[in-house]
Amino acid sequence: MSACQPNILWICTDQQRYDTIGALGFPHAQTPHLDTLVRNGVSFSQAYCQSPVCTPSRASFLTGRYARTTRCRQNGQQIPQEERLLSRHFADQGYQCGLAGKLHLSSCAQGRVEKRIEDGYGVFHWSHHPQPDWPENAYTQWLAQKGLQWRDLYDGPSTPYIKEGIPAAYHQTTWCAEKTIEFIDKHASQPWFFSFNCFDPHHPFDPPREYLDRYEVDSMPLPSIRFNEWDHKTIYQQLDHQWAHNEPGGFHVAGMTQADHRSVRAAYLAMVSLIDDQVGRIIEALEATGQLSRTLLIFMSDHGEMLGDHGIYMKGPHFYDQALRVPLIFHWPEGFASGVTYDGLTELIDLAPTLCDAAGIEHHSGFQGKSLFRFCQGKDLDTEHRTHVFSEYYNAWTHAHAYGSMLRSETEKIVVYHRSEQGELYDLQEDPDEHENLWNHPQEAERKLRLLKACFDSSVFTMDPMPPRLGPF
Repeated sequence: MSACQPNILWICTDQQRYDTIGALGFPHAQTPHLDTLVRNGVSFSQAYCQSPVCTPSRASFLTGRYARTTRCRQNGQQIPQEERLLSRHFADQGYQCGLAGKLHLSSCAQGRVEKRIEDGYGVFHWSHHPQPDWPENAYTQWLAQKGLQWRDLYDGPSTPYIKEGIPAAYHQTTWCAEKTIEFIDKHASQPWFFSFNCFDPHHPFDPPREYLDRYEVDSMPLPSIRFNEWDHKTIYQQLDHQWAHNEPGGFHVAGMTQADHRSVRAAYLAMVSLIDDQVGRIIEALEATGQLSRTLLIFMSDHGEMLGDHGIYMKGPHFYDQALRVPLIFHWPEGFASGVTYDGLTELIDLAPTLCDAAGIEHHSGFQGKSLFRFCQGKDLDTEHRTHVFSEYYNAWTHAHAYGSMLRSETEKIVVYHRSEQGELYDLQEDPDEHENLWNHPQEAERKLRLLKACFDSSVFTMDPMPPRLGPF
C-alpha cells in the first residue's frame, strides 16, 4: 500500500436536500463547519442520486452501479451477495474499515436486524434508526450504558408536524460522531475507511430543543408551489389537497397553516445544524491526531426531502430536484483543490471510481460511475462531465404501482411512469422550479418524443456491464 493513500471518512446523512448548507448559497441554514469544508474543499453543485429512496440509492453509490444493475431496487430487498461495496474494495487493499449508524442494504422490517453481505466493515456499530426496535441497536446499547432509555428521553412537546427531540448529548447523531472519533483515535497509525451514517435529517422532524431555538420560525421560507400546480400533476404526486405524504399518519397538507410549514422547515434545518456541530467535533479529532491533512472527507446524503415543495413532504416516487439533488463536498488538504466548485451534472455512482482513483485502487470492472478525480484536483472545471443524469423508482417504497425513470439534462427533464400514460416533462430554462408539467401539451410532442428516446437509451446503457466480454464470439 502506498504511503500517500488517504484515510477515507465518508459522511452520509439521510434525506438531506441540497439547499441546506449556508456556504452553498442558502443563508437560512446555520452550518459553520460545513461552510468551512466548502471554502477549503471541492463542491459539486449538481449531484444527483440514482433513486429518491434509501436502499436503492445506497446500493448504487456504495457499489458505483445503478439500482437496476445492483438488483437492489426497493426498500426491503437484500443486496445480492456477489455485489461488492466500496468498503470491501478498500478492506481488500489493507484498509481498516468501520461504520456507525445505518447501512440499509437489506430489510430491517418487523424487528429483523439487517443481514450483511461481505461488506469489509471490521467495525460495525449498527443503528438503523434511533427508535429501540432491536436489542442489537448499538445506539440503544450506548444509552443503556448511561442508564438511559430512548423513550424516556423522547418525551418533549410536539405539534402534529414537529417534535422537541432528544437532547443533543444523547442524540443518535451525537452517538455516530462518538463512534467515529473513537475509531479515528484508535487507528491513527494505519490507513482507514469509515462510514458515518446518521439517521437525521430524516423525518420525523424532531431536533433537540436547543437546536430548534436557534431558528426564527417566522423567517423561514414557505414551500415552493404554484396555485394551479395540481392541474398538471400525476397520481403519483398525490396532490389531492389532502394527503401529500406517502406513509401512514402523514401530513394533512391542506390543513397546514403558513406557520406550520415554516416550523417544519426550521426543524429540518435545526437537525442539519446538529449534524454540522458533530462534523465539527470529528474535524477537531482529526486535527488533534494529526490526520486531517491526509484524510479524504466526503459529505453527502442518500437523497433529498420534498419539505412541502410542490405540496409534498418527505419522499416517494418523486423526481423533483428537491428529492434527487444532494450536497456533495470533498475535502482532502494533501490531494485535492481548495475552494473549488464544479457546476456540471454528476451522479452519486461517480463516488466509487473517484475514491479508488484517490487511493490508487484499480476500478472494479462492474463500476458504472465516472471518476470526478480531475475536478477534485481543480482541473477541467469548464468541461462537461455528463450530458444528463438518470434516476429510477421501481416499486421502491410506497405506491406499489409506481415504476418510474427520470432523465435530466441541464435544460430539460422527463419522468416516465411505466405501465401508465402519465409522466412529467419540464423545460428547465423557462421553468427551473418544475411547476409546469408539459407532458400533455400538444405543442411539446416533438420534445417529448426526443426525451422519451433519450430516457429509453439511458435505461439500456445502465444495464450491468458484467460479466465482461471475453471475445468476439
